[in-house]
Amino acid sequence: MSKLETATPALARTLIAAIFIVSGLSKLAAPEGTIGYIASVGLPLPEVAYIGAVAVEVVGGLIFLLGYQTRLVALLLAGFTIATAVFFHNALGDQNQFIHFMKNISIAGGFLYAAVYGGGVLSVDHLISRGRKPVAA
Repeated sequence: MSKLETATPALARTLIAAIFIVSGLSKLAAPEGTIGYIASVGLPLPEVAYIGAVAVEVVGGLIFLLGYQTRLVALLLAGFTIATAVFFHNALGDQNQFIHFMKNISIAGGFLYAAVYGGGVLSVDHLISRGRKPVAA
């Protein structure tokens, strides 16, 4: 396996996870705005949805970044990303919302790719599959 084939899945996980981790942390910094935005689109229990969104973005992003249970986490994050596109970026006549919608759909495509092909050699999944225990940071 080439260095490129070894490193690319880890780089791809890092690039995709970054948007989720940063977005989740920014939601923690401004809960009222996020809860208000969730309520504005008519979703029920915006406070609960806020907690769920932060958990999915931060925890899911970190787990995906590490490449642990990559296939399952990728499927969950793909579903979350498609749901956010549908509920929050559905005004497709607005160019900005259309761009956000397409960005989310594209990210979901990346997650589906990871769901099929896994986390790669530089992942916790790979370490576990080889019978090694991951080194604690």
